[in-house]
Amino acid sequence: MRTTGLTALGVLLFVAGCATSGPDIRNGAVSYSSGETNLVGYLAAPAGPERRPAVLVVHEWWGHNDYARKRADMLAGMGYVALAVDMYGEGKLASHPEDAGKFAGEVRKNMAEAEKRFLAAKQYLEGLPKVDPERIAAIGYCFGGGIVLEMARRGVDLDGVVSFHGSLGTDTPAQPGAVKAEVLVYNGAQDSFVKPEHILAFEQEMRAAGVKFEFVNLPGAKHSFSNPQADEFGQRFNLPLAYSADADRTSWEGMAKFLERVLAD
Repeated sequence: MRTTGLTALGVLLFVAGCATSGPDIRNGAVSYSSGETNLVGYLAAPAGPERRPAVLVVHEWWGHNDYARKRADMLAGMGYVALAVDMYGEGKLASHPEDAGKFAGEVRKNMAEAEKRFLAAKQYLEGLPKVDPERIAAIGYCFGGGIVLEMARRGVDLDGVVSFHGSLGTDTPAQPGAVKAEVLVYNGAQDSFVKPEHILAFEQEMRAAGVKFEFVNLPGAKHSFSNPQADEFGQRFNLPLAYSADADRTSWEGMAKFLERVLAD
C-alpha cells in the first residue's frame, strides 16, 4: 500500500473540528480531494500515538450523514482509525429518495471516477501518522455496501470488505486472481431489493474468481436493517425499509470478528 502525507487543509480541519466522543476518541471533519472534486470526510481515532489498523466507511445513498459518522465513532471505540468517506463530493446529502437515487446513480454509472474518489480517501487515511497503511479494510451500507464490493472486484488493496444490505450486481464481475480483499456480506433475507437470482449470481461470481467470501442471509431482515432510522424513512417515503435490532447486532458482532482477524498483525 502506498503512503501519502496529510494535506495542510486536512490537518487544520481535523485539529479545528476535533470533538470528544467518549474519553478515548477524537473525531472531526477532514477535507481531501480527487482531481478537482472536494471531498468532505469524517475522521474518528482512538487517543494515543500508536499506529493502528484503519477502516473506511462508505455511506448509504443518502450521502455522508450522521449515520456514517456514528459508525466511524463506533469503530474508533473498538481501536481502529475510521474515515467516513464522501463519495458524492462537497459532503452532498439527499433529503428525498429521488435525489438519493440521482446522486448514487451518477456515481454508479462512472465507476472509474468512483474508484478515484475511494482511493483518494484510502490514500488520505494511509498518510495519517497513527495509521498502519498495511492494515486497511472497508465497510459500506446500502449504496456503500455495493461500492466496497466494487472496489474489491477492481482489485483495490484492502485486507477485507464488509457489505451491509448492499447491492450485489455489477457490470464488471470479479476476475480470477484480481481480488485482494476477503469479502463478507450481510443481507436481509426479506430484502425486496435483492432477489434470489442476484444472490446466486453473486455467489457464482465469487467462487469463479476464487474469492474468499462469506454471504450471510439474516432471517426476517429487510433492507436497511442496520439503520435505526429505517422505519422512519420507510414510512415517510413508502419504501420497504425496516430496522432490525437483532440483525444489526448480529452483523456488527460478525463484522467485529472479521476485522479482528483480517487486520491482525
